[in-house]
Amino acid sequence: MLEYSNQEECDMWCTPDLCDENPNDVFVLPPMFQSFGGKKAFCGKVVTVKCFEDNSRVKELAATDGQGCVMVVDGGGSTRAALIGDLIAENAVKNGWQGIIINGCCRDVHELKTMNFGVFAIATFPVKSTRKGAGEINTDIDIAGVKISSSMWVYADETGVVVANKNLLNA
Repeated sequence: MLEYSNQEECDMWCTPDLCDENPNDVFVLPPMFQSFGGKKAFCGKVVTVKCFEDNSRVKELAATDGQGCVMVVDGGGSTRAALIGDLIAENAVKNGWQGIIINGCCRDVHELKTMNFGVFAIATFPVKSTRKGAGEINTDIDIAGVKISSSMWVYADETGVVVANKNLLNA
């Protein structure tokens, strides 16, 4: 999977161009996400997580090989607990994950923005989540009316988040 370390390399693709070139193949998430990670543009094969105020599955997944993949987490839009912070993100970077998109919150933003890791979330919140082992991996999720499954592809940059059923960069 392509990894982009600076703005010049990110110009090789952008979500508006992907939408223009593939109008019938893309699903666009609503403009509710903010970028909190050091990597401002990232893409990869989707691995879904569904959890609510419990980041057990996010932590578990971050410890596995995520080469070329992006976690897409349906946290139910909760703003009462952060589903990722600096420690889980460090582990994800170490294991090759490109980034994470969370329908929920993140924390430790001062650290996240120094990492070569994409983090898109709806907000920040300083309180960590519980860990009771709740949640599901590789289950179909729905974020604001967009249905997302593992093995789809996601492309995120400062303009937006685009999901497709195929790799649009190798089309």
